[in-house]
Amino acid sequence: MSQSLEGLFAQTLARRHVLKLFGVGGIAALLSYSRLSKPQPTVFQQDRLALPTQVGQPKTAVVIGGGLAGLAAAYELSQRGVAVTLLERSPQLGGKIASWPIQVGDESFMMEHGFHGFFPQYYNLFGLVNELNIRQNFKSLDYYSLVYKEGYSPEVFRPSSSAFPWNVIDLAISSSNRLKWGINLTHLKHLQVFREITGFRNPQTYDRLDQLSVAEWVADDFPQGLYDLYFLPFAKSSLNAPDRLSAGELMQFFHFYFFGNPEGLAFNGTRQDMGRSLVDPMVEAIAANGGQVLTGMTVSQVAWQSGQVAGVTYQAGSVATNPVPFWVERNPLLSSETLEYFGAGDNLYSVAPGATTALSLTCTHQGCSVQRQVELGTNGGYLCPCHGAAYANNGEVLAGPARENLSAFTLLQREGDRVQLIAANADSGASAQHLTADYYIMAADIPGIKALFALSEGEVEPTLVSQVDQLQVADPFAVARFWLDRDFDWEHSWFTSLSGYRLTDSITLYHRIQDDYIAWGERTGGSVVELHAYCYKEKDFPTQADILNTFEAELYEIVPELKAATVLHRQLVNQKNFAGFPPGSFANRPQTTTAAANLLFAGDWVRMPFPCGLMERAVSSGLLAANAILEREGVQRRTILSVDPEGVLKI
Repeated sequence: MSQSLEGLFAQTLARRHVLKLFGVGGIAALLSYSRLSKPQPTVFQQDRLALPTQVGQPKTAVVIGGGLAGLAAAYELSQRGVAVTLLERSPQLGGKIASWPIQVGDESFMMEHGFHGFFPQYYNLFGLVNELNIRQNFKSLDYYSLVYKEGYSPEVFRPSSSAFPWNVIDLAISSSNRLKWGINLTHLKHLQVFREITGFRNPQTYDRLDQLSVAEWVADDFPQGLYDLYFLPFAKSSLNAPDRLSAGELMQFFHFYFFGNPEGLAFNGTRQDMGRSLVDPMVEAIAANGGQVLTGMTVSQVAWQSGQVAGVTYQAGSVATNPVPFWVERNPLLSSETLEYFGAGDNLYSVAPGATTALSLTCTHQGCSVQRQVELGTNGGYLCPCHGAAYANNGEVLAGPARENLSAFTLLQREGDRVQLIAANADSGASAQHLTADYYIMAADIPGIKALFALSEGEVEPTLVSQVDQLQVADPFAVARFWLDRDFDWEHSWFTSLSGYRLTDSITLYHRIQDDYIAWGERTGGSVVELHAYCYKEKDFPTQADILNTFEAELYEIVPELKAATVLHRQLVNQKNFAGFPPGSFANRPQTTTAAANLLFAGDWVRMPFPCGLMERAVSSGLLAANAILEREGVQRRTILSVDPEGVLKI
């Protein structure tokens, strides 16, 4: 049976169970951990010798991918005298924290891929922020709420200066749900669970748990309240669904964000979009040190020789005009006998039976995926669920707000459930540029990394081919931002995690956080609300209309007083490119250094040597890649920080 809070911490445990699960060292560590002494960040890499801080001879590096990982690597190398060229396929830099302009009525706003919280244990990210002198671009959100649709009272997390076990005790004292945790430490299985969540250790934790999904691990006699209250919402906030997330990876995630983190769970947001607040200052610093940052560039070939990268070829232009072929997977959830679909989210293509061309379904207005509508014209057509743009069956614009036709692509070849496409209106005159360098850093997302290896020619290192091939993306994520004609009362944090809804996992009040949205709200009396689905199942929401309609319906459940509001504008972001961490993926996951001597990997998908997550994982991987190059050149490495890499009750 479940125990009360007092029973949980005061009950007498069987000595043999305690010693077996925690070991004498673990008990000693627990007893000696002082509440009055805040644990300090752990130094992961620090050179003992005083080495030069700048490279001694001309060195060059090519960074492919302009997300946080690529920007961090390019920033550090450019600071040390390495001549850096960064190539980014998108028109915007930042990857998953990129921002771009959108039109809302007569006004322009910056849209993003969803709200991102900057937690205080993001030591390496905030190290860059301090060096760039941009702390003023961030604001504290003071506390963080987790609200459940039913069954539990809200949980509130605040800044802390205590790590385990005191942060657990503080949480138990403050939580109105403490009697519902359902954990009984006299129960051996519950004691094992407690051991795992408080005793993370790499690789031992992965050896025990990486072959199990979170769903499988919790299926057998797991404390239900503990799962509902913490495991489910926090697992999904890793952007991976419990049925597809390694239990070992979740333990790493828990350790980094809670059990090994002495800073608490309150966090910062940005005063403006993340492009202006963080990405632009990083790019300016790279350029100030002579680095080249090129956007709208597509790599068309990666040349290999003797198991190393020998050079890259790239061309300017968007996907719709670039003469670079690419592969895309069939979407079985949308495909039918009359029309096949390839891709997912807002990267979707349709192919008619027997056709040699494909149509991009990315609306040319503001990027949503259009949907098939049989009532549009004689042969049907497409309608944008976000803003109403209508297109004919051949992609020609029928009605605004779009002004350009949907892009057409030639189908080059088909292999199983994937097709290779190339822009039908490719600019054959686009000149190819060739780059050679001393070092190459691949910092694209997983689809991008797979594309780079598909474009490789020559003697490709076979170990890397195997590692890249096994990488998987997580279930898709979606963000809907609503502009409404009225404000509303909200008793929780301005960013609040939600649990128990079919689709929605969080709500963000942008008119309380970012300056442009605050000004709009004050000027109009309206509000701007964002709902985020971290990892939804495509079979449940196969189209963007399904996603938008569900988001809007759940918004009125979450904030009932908005039922009477008028939606002035709604904007959807829907992609499938977050890193997946499925069971069994740890052992063969690529690391920063690779079997190719001049190639480094960076991104939130690489295997890291210390606990970290999300943006901090991306930044840290980029700095590790830069450090590997600096070490080979005999230059002082950057000091890398982390939380305590192991749990107090490790065994």
